[in-house]
Amino acid sequence: MVDVLLGLQWGDEGKGKIVDFLSDKYALVARFQGGPNAGHSLNINGKGIVLNTIPSGIFRPACKNLIGNGVVIDPVKLMIEIEKVKQYGGSTDNLYVSHKAHLIMPSHISLDAASEKAKGEAKIGSTLRGITPTYIDKTGRAGLRVGDIYTPEFKQKYQEAYDKHLKQIEFLGGDAPDAAAVDSWFAAVEQLNKLNIVNGEYFINHLINDGKNVLAEGAQGSMLDIDFGTYPYVTSSNTLSAGACTGLGVSPLKIRKVFGVFKAYCTRVGSGPFPSELNDEIGEQIRIQGNEFGATTGRPRRTGWLDLVALRYAIMLNGVTDLMMTKADVLSGFDEVKVAHQYKTNNQLIDEMPFHINNNELEPQYIGYAGWGEEIHDSTSFETLPTNFKQYISEIENSIKLPVSLISTGPQREKTILR
Repeated sequence: MVDVLLGLQWGDEGKGKIVDFLSDKYALVARFQGGPNAGHSLNINGKGIVLNTIPSGIFRPACKNLIGNGVVIDPVKLMIEIEKVKQYGGSTDNLYVSHKAHLIMPSHISLDAASEKAKGEAKIGSTLRGITPTYIDKTGRAGLRVGDIYTPEFKQKYQEAYDKHLKQIEFLGGDAPDAAAVDSWFAAVEQLNKLNIVNGEYFINHLINDGKNVLAEGAQGSMLDIDFGTYPYVTSSNTLSAGACTGLGVSPLKIRKVFGVFKAYCTRVGSGPFPSELNDEIGEQIRIQGNEFGATTGRPRRTGWLDLVALRYAIMLNGVTDLMMTKADVLSGFDEVKVAHQYKTNNQLIDEMPFHINNNELEPQYIGYAGWGEEIHDSTSFETLPTNFKQYISEIENSIKLPVSLISTGPQREKTILR
């Protein structure tokens, strides 16, 4: 059966650490969407590593790892990432890549930069990794896929796509990729060709039919979903649990559990609405204590209190069965912690995410709870956690009608409490 693990906020929820923690229970960890715009942080033997495309089960020797068809791959960045995994003691012998995953070309990256620059103040906040143009080519039926590498028409297909991109880049006033970037890309494609390239949908279903358990790993977060996120300030793929089916080629009937990961507070990178954002000293304190800077881009993350309206929305869309809270230790030392339980707009209180979230002035309605001065990163059980923190958990559970089954109190594997 397949369990799905994904983020319930605007990404950066700490999914990588949780996948790494759980992956020894699975025969396969499979990424089902996104690309090198994702940054999944792991702590391996006391050292931090950020994975962008490789699934977060890569450091479990008995676990296979699949980059699914819903992922977009930059061959250059993937090869760099593979070398980094090896330096940290990992092996990519258990790494598999779907034939149907799409390739990010150097011209996609240049087009991404030109498009974002042309938007001016209306920019989305792209990571400039070529993700959006690659997904546009995918839906426009003009993309290059990993399986195309084997075909005699590969270079012709590449050139046709490249020429089309150059015209778009020129129109937008951008710069074409230099020759060195193109040469590096083709060299990386040759290395990609030496990996375990498989028919991903058959590969995963054979394991399922053999009674093996699979963990589907999502990237970004539910509030960045192309359909149900804060459009147009979203990513270019489906980040919800339903995306695991199309991003891996598995039937919805194979989905067993949906693990929803959320922070004890909220963050967001880039542009877009953020109702519970804190533009004050408290927000800065959360940013510093939580080291809230993009794992992939290094950009400072916007910070705010936990938003229960958005959380309930994401739980509903994903069919979450198990809630997992991360970075609970960051809130230690605050006199008061708050949660937004409703929005106020046009003098009305609402409990739902409005369609015009980008246009409306949403005023979050907060409930405050007593903070806890005790550090919790050394707690090994729920019973040893501070009383006020346990009350905070209880109030969240009462509001969202779902228990919190896992609490992460630090980046290391062992800093994890299962209930």
